[in-house]
Amino acid sequence: MYIIERNAERTSSAGRLLYDMFINFPDQPVVWREISVITAALRSDSQDKHAQFLRGLFETLPGRVQCDMLLKATEQCFNTLEKAEMLLLLLKRFPESVVQHGVSLGETLLEAEASENLETPVNCFRKLFVCDVLPLVMNNMDMRLPASLMQKYMLKAAEFYIGYVTRGPSPEVQLQGSQEGGSLKSPSVSRGSQRYVIDGLTEKSSVVAEPWERLLDILSVVGARCEWQGDKGQRSYVDMLQRVKELCRYLPGLEGDMRSRYCSQVVICAALVLFRSAFFYISAVQPALFQGMNVLSSGPWILVEDLSSVYNDVEVERGALKHAHKKRKLTDGREKTMSSDDEEGLGKGRGRHILVNKTEMSNWSETLESFRTARESWDLLHSNDGLEAEFKKICATWKTDSWLWFRIFLTDMIICQGQYRKALSSLHQMSIVQQPQPEQQSPSGQATLEHHRALIQQASCHYALGEYRMACEKLLDVVGVLVPPNQEVTRGSEDQSRVKTKTRKGNDLRLLPCTSKAVLPFCLQLMLACFKLRAFTDNRDDLSLGHVVVLLQYDWPQGEMLFLKAVEKICQQGSFQYENFFNYVTNIDMLEEFAYLRTPEGGRIQLELLPNQGMLIKHHTVTRGITKGVKEDFRLAMERQVSRCGENLLSVLHRFCINEKIIIIQSLP
Repeated sequence: MYIIERNAERTSSAGRLLYDMFINFPDQPVVWREISVITAALRSDSQDKHAQFLRGLFETLPGRVQCDMLLKATEQCFNTLEKAEMLLLLLKRFPESVVQHGVSLGETLLEAEASENLETPVNCFRKLFVCDVLPLVMNNMDMRLPASLMQKYMLKAAEFYIGYVTRGPSPEVQLQGSQEGGSLKSPSVSRGSQRYVIDGLTEKSSVVAEPWERLLDILSVVGARCEWQGDKGQRSYVDMLQRVKELCRYLPGLEGDMRSRYCSQVVICAALVLFRSAFFYISAVQPALFQGMNVLSSGPWILVEDLSSVYNDVEVERGALKHAHKKRKLTDGREKTMSSDDEEGLGKGRGRHILVNKTEMSNWSETLESFRTARESWDLLHSNDGLEAEFKKICATWKTDSWLWFRIFLTDMIICQGQYRKALSSLHQMSIVQQPQPEQQSPSGQATLEHHRALIQQASCHYALGEYRMACEKLLDVVGVLVPPNQEVTRGSEDQSRVKTKTRKGNDLRLLPCTSKAVLPFCLQLMLACFKLRAFTDNRDDLSLGHVVVLLQYDWPQGEMLFLKAVEKICQQGSFQYENFFNYVTNIDMLEEFAYLRTPEGGRIQLELLPNQGMLIKHHTVTRGITKGVKEDFRLAMERQVSRCGENLLSVLHRFCINEKIIIIQSLP
């Protein structure tokens, strides 16, 4: 009878017959086979007609029978995941059963996760626990849960959500689908629109919408139930950080239970703000870590020393350099702030600024704000031994050492603090992890360039430590793989921002886009900075002075004052030898100046700019004809050089870096 009614899809009559069978023959296998088909339909996302009919059939049963049926069906399941999904059906339909079964279901899922030895917290057991079971348990006011258990559950949830948001693009799971939610540049953007499947779950149940919002919801409930201090249920992470900063003021005067409760509140809240803000910063500066290369974005970006003062007079810098170590000690213990090129509201305090070209980074304000907030949270967590110990426990449990994205944030943070030695050891480890694979090479060199991000930062750190040779070695390794842009880079917007920026002490940092267009000029400026002090010492060093002249061509006429200083030094010396001159100097103003130096008005300076010219003169000082021949060679070389003035300067300088690599490195101590 039942089968006839069911096949005819007569819901109410089939429901009555199912009810009779369940009451009168509760242990018959044929009855359980039918019930298992119905419960499978209840658990599935399927919208087909038959599945909808089976769900409707179940709805016709009295509530008490539904409850018994689901409980018994749960007992029949041997698979943990299936059992958990069945019990979840029960808990969602009959909230009163949460008190009896909620915590035990949660513990069963956590035990299953532990016994499976899963590598990631983003797994089917944790997903069900965090997204389905936990909200039911936490929001049930009849449950009396100890604070320690609630905090344990809170941290399990946080680890899952952070793992979910920061998951990397794996080769098997290419994140496809619509990209409107995929830029992840600001806290309001959701990752929900990207397709991603958690092993053991369907695609639909693998999606977690608004993970940071959900985490904040759980935190609010835990805070209220644990009676956290000053918890007004504010709906933002920034409010939360301000709240725990205020609480920290009372910590020294507290003891025992009260102190440990305050500590837990501060550590949990500050840690979540730290990881969230660090994630938003890294998703802006290195988005490929999270979203795969198919996302159109401006990343990656590199935090390096700002070199906009590279064309300043040398004397000014010597003074600054003399006290650099003192200045660094001061900045280490002090609140450090940031600004953009025209400092809109972020660079008010003392300390180091981070400069960024706003036309190139559309979300510069949120990015710098995230970095500042993350650093503030980190400082708070390390402001007291008790807080630091608690935070380290969380990090050890979550294995944050293995989070590459977080390591990148920490490295940028210690660079900002001026702890360059520490930054170098971190960068060295990262460059090993990020070795480019042969299949990742791309025609544009962009993939390789990303892997050279760590090398560029290492060079910047060596430069800041005064280790110029090491800095140039790293730089020249990078320059070797760069493709110089086809034409001169136009820097109109940057020039304008440079005018607006107040002259600073050269202790600022800059976020640099990791593209050939930006990296090659940075490398040239950093090499100029390395050779500049050496070229203008009292000792004569024609090789360094020659390198400086070659490098000053970039960004001309920014370096004109420095070039005139070089000319002045050559005049004082009365002679100058640099045999690479005609290979790499194509700037018309410079050529005119050097031609003038040979004339009586220019001081008849002896210039040895042709290969082997020095040898010729030494061997034939007596023969006036040879000297005359040398002059003629010089004149012809100058004429040839003038015809090269239209060459792409970046290609010329790129060639200089590659061909003269050994000489450049050897000419630095």
